[in-house]
Amino acid sequence: MQCEPWNTVTVHRTIAVVNQKGGVGKTTTAVNLATGLALAERTTLLVDLDPQGNATTGLGVEKAGLFPTVYHVLLGAEPLDKAIRPTALPSLRLLPSDIDLVGAEIELVGIEQRESRLKSALEAAPLDGWIIIDCPPSLGLLTINALVAADSVLVPLQCEFYALEGLTHLLKTESLSRRIAVHADDAAEIGQLSAALNGMLERLERSVAGMRRFTA
Repeated sequence: MQCEPWNTVTVHRTIAVVNQKGGVGKTTTAVNLATGLALAERTTLLVDLDPQGNATTGLGVEKAGLFPTVYHVLLGAEPLDKAIRPTALPSLRLLPSDIDLVGAEIELVGIEQRESRLKSALEAAPLDGWIIIDCPPSLGLLTINALVAADSVLVPLQCEFYALEGLTHLLKTESLSRRIAVHADDAAEIGQLSAALNGMLERLERSVAGMRRFTA
């Protein structure tokens, strides 16, 4: 049996880097993961879904006067391929963000299928390779869009009680986003993931309850 080198296999995978807590290393994780994949010659798109735009700055893109951005893509004002920018690495591209994205949370409320705007935009573009999504420190519509678009979730986590408690809320949001996605497609694959998440959620809730009794 002949095996192909891992960096020559064609893969299309979307990973959302998520945690509603700030300062846990989401952007650092997303940028370094995307860069590592690109250095391994894997075609990679980094989606900056945080209005702070730190991933955009981290890849050397100037935010002043930036147009179009992920904000315009989510609202359907510009196509995804027009907003994607090259970076210093040939295999790494960026869908940038800036402070305008703050308004998207409000503007998306009245739009049909607001939870899947990012997923639809990514599916409509001729993309291959890896997609890494850097999420904002919240569980609002931007994060839900990332969870619906992703087939995997990476959660940078601090080893402390409040971080564990916050993770239970994140997993509930993840489960909700998967139920939203089930109505669109991929029901079998999503169902398996939901079952795994439900088991993890139950164990986490028991752990949090035990820690509360211990510290009471």
